[in-house]
Amino acid sequence: MADFTLKSAQFRKEREQAWRELEGLLDRVENKGLPSLSAEELNRLPILYRSAVSSLSVASAISLDKNLLDYLNALVGRAYVCVYGAKRRVGDAVAEFFRFQFPWVVRRYFAFVAASIVLVALGVLTGYQMTKADPERYYSFVGGMSQGRTPSSSTEELRKVLYQRGDGALTVFATFLFTHNAKVGMLCFALGFAAGVPVVFLLFSTGLQLGALVALYDARGLGAELWAWILPHGVTEIGALCLCGAAGMAIGSAIVFPGRHTRLRNLALHGREVALLAVGAVVMFLVAGLIEGFFRQLVQSVGARWVLATATLLLWTWYFTALGQDREARP
Repeated sequence: MADFTLKSAQFRKEREQAWRELEGLLDRVENKGLPSLSAEELNRLPILYRSAVSSLSVASAISLDKNLLDYLNALVGRAYVCVYGAKRRVGDAVAEFFRFQFPWVVRRYFAFVAASIVLVALGVLTGYQMTKADPERYYSFVGGMSQGRTPSSSTEELRKVLYQRGDGALTVFATFLFTHNAKVGMLCFALGFAAGVPVVFLLFSTGLQLGALVALYDARGLGAELWAWILPHGVTEIGALCLCGAAGMAIGSAIVFPGRHTRLRNLALHGREVALLAVGAVVMFLVAGLIEGFFRQLVQSVGARWVLATATLLLWTWYFTALGQDREARP
C-alpha cells in the first residue's frame, strides 16, 4: 500500500504542473473565449491536451487512485471540447467569408475567372457578328429565351420591353430570377467533373445568346438602351456566371492534371477552395436578381441605369482586388 501511494504521489508530482497550466488556460477560454489566449498559449493548448491524455492513459493502465483518475477524466474532457469543439458564431463565419475568403479565392483562381470572361466575350462577339450577317441565326442562338423579341418584332415592340414595368409581384419575380440564374451557375460548377469541357460550351453559348440579342437591338438603333437595360444587373449576374465557370474549369483541371497526387486527392485539395467560388456566386446571383426584379422595373431613366451599371462594376472590382489581403499572409 505504501508503495502504491508513493507511486501515485510521484506520478502526480512529475506532471501536475502541466495539468495546472492546462486547467488555467481552460478556465480562461471558458470564461472569456479563445481570443483571450495569446498566440503562444494557443499553440501550447493542444500540446498540454495531448500530455493530459497520455497521463490519463498511463494512470488508467497502472490503476492509480480513483480521485486522480476522476480529475484527469474531467480535465481531458474539458480540453477536448476546447480544442475540437470550439465553434465560431454564424455571424463571425459569414463575415470572414465575405471579408477574406471570397475575394481571396477569386484572386487565387483568377486565371480561370479570366478564361471564363474571355469565353463569354467571344460568344457575345461571335453571336453579334453572325446575327448581324444573317438575322435568321437569331432564332437558333436565342431560342426559347427570346420572350417575343424577334427580328419580326417592330422597333416600338422591342423598345417597350426595355421600359415595361412589373405587375406588382416584384418579389416573386426576383425570386424566380435568382433561382433560375443560380441553377445555370451551379450547372457550370457541376459540369467541371466532366473534365470541364461542357463548361466551355455553356459559357460560350451564353455569350452567343447575348450577342444575338445585342445585334437585334443594335440594328434598330436601340443598342445603347439595351446595354443600359442589361448591365445594371448584368455586371453582377455575368460576373457570378463566370465565377461558376471558373470553379467548373478549376475542378476539371484538378482531374485532368493531378500532378503528384492521385486525381481523387487532388480534387479534394482544390474542391474546398473552389466551392467557395460557387457559394459566393450564388450570393451574387441573389443580388443580381434583386436588381433585375426591382430596380430595372422601377427606374426608367437610361442615365440612372448607366450610373448603377458603372457603380456595380467599380464596387465589385474594388471588392475583389482590395479585400482579403490579410488572408494571403496565412499559410
